[in-house]
Amino acid sequence: MPVQRLKESLDREGIKYVSILHSPAYTAQEVAQSAHISGDEMAKCVMIKVDGKMAMAVLPASYQVDFGLLREAIGADHVTLARERDFQDLFPQCELGAMPPFGNLYGMPVYVAQKLTEDDVISFNAGTHRELIRLLYTDYARLAQPRVIKFSVHE
Repeated sequence: MPVQRLKESLDREGIKYVSILHSPAYTAQEVAQSAHISGDEMAKCVMIKVDGKMAMAVLPASYQVDFGLLREAIGADHVTLARERDFQDLFPQCELGAMPPFGNLYGMPVYVAQKLTEDDVISFNAGTHRELIRLLYTDYARLAQPRVIKFSVHE
């Protein structure tokens, strides 16, 4: 989903958002620092495989996935980190590693860390390593329809 398509979707849904341009940054923590946003408010997408199928785990930049907690919470036999080659073609209009947290638009489940829901606002990559979108978490949840579970631990 390129930046323009994402913005058009948000506009169509009447969602208020802010677009922030920043210097190129490649990790969620770097993006948060570059944009002067808390690491707890900056969402990162971790691509995972749940029993062999692609899914998206969305959590604060300052946290990491606890695969045991995630596996248990969703009742899966196997949850592993996906390799880049497993998902690089799934988001053709996004820079690798900068996809927005809307896996549902690509036919995959989205799991959001409970910690991310504790802030009123969520920020995330807008498909590039130079722009992010900031909006109310409630609006994000309405669009992404994620399953909220506890699966993250502070780095």
